[in-house]
Amino acid sequence: MIKLGIIEDDEMIRQSLVDYFTNEAGFDVILNEGSVEHFIGNWDENQYFDIILSDIGLPGISGIEGLRLIKKRAPKCQIMMLSVYNDTQRIFQALCAGASGYVSKQTAFTKIKEALQSIYNGGAFMSPDIARKVTDYFNPVHPSKIQDPLTLREEQVLNAIEEGLTNKVIAERLSISIETVKSHVKKIYQKLEVNNRLDIVRGKYK
Repeated sequence: MIKLGIIEDDEMIRQSLVDYFTNEAGFDVILNEGSVEHFIGNWDENQYFDIILSDIGLPGISGIEGLRLIKKRAPKCQIMMLSVYNDTQRIFQALCAGASGYVSKQTAFTKIKEALQSIYNGGAFMSPDIARKVTDYFNPVHPSKIQDPLTLREEQVLNAIEEGLTNKVIAERLSISIETVKSHVKKIYQKLEVNNRLDIVRGKYK
């Protein structure tokens, strides 16, 4: 039995979700509220949730911040985000905050049910349109396709940056000075047309 919590400020949508999952075998809707504040405020200390289905665009505390609060209180509780928002930044923030899944509100309830079951069984889920955005976000174009190709050394520095290494560690790894690393990094930025390391890690270069 999947013990489910629902946070959704649109009363019609929330009630539709409650009605659907209340009548589905294998689900028990423990608590449903229109805001993170009300949900946490009415969350009895003896209540346990397997999964909480939460909207992102909520009044007051956002769904993403609510996700962090829920994880702090119940680390084992899984959270699936439900939202009309499908912009990459919100998706990235939700996943970084610990979301186990992300579906758009256009997703059929039967698919949401499948997603919740997948999460309950240890998987993760994103609706196809969301998954496509995440793939695009983390799928960089290979450096060989840029107009001014990287040198072998620049490729080595780039790989180290993608690993999250500092200039000092890169210098030690490649047996070069920190100033030389900085010079390579500057040239890499110019060639990839990016402004910082985060853009490189996210694959935001042409």
